[in-house]
Amino acid sequence: MTGLAMESSELLYHLLLDRAIKVVIVVVAVGILALGMTVIWRRAGRTKKRPD
Repeated sequence: MTGLAMESSELLYHLLLDRAIKVVIVVVAVGILALGMTVIWRRAGRTKKRPD
């Protein structure tokens, strides 16, 4: 490979790795948010003697 092709290949690798890391962070954050919302929804929705 020439110097320019190798640099562009390395750049592409770093960009893809950066994108993959960001996607993983977003997926984990959405999972934690969904878990927190589920816990809050269950606790708020279940009162023992709820007057109707």
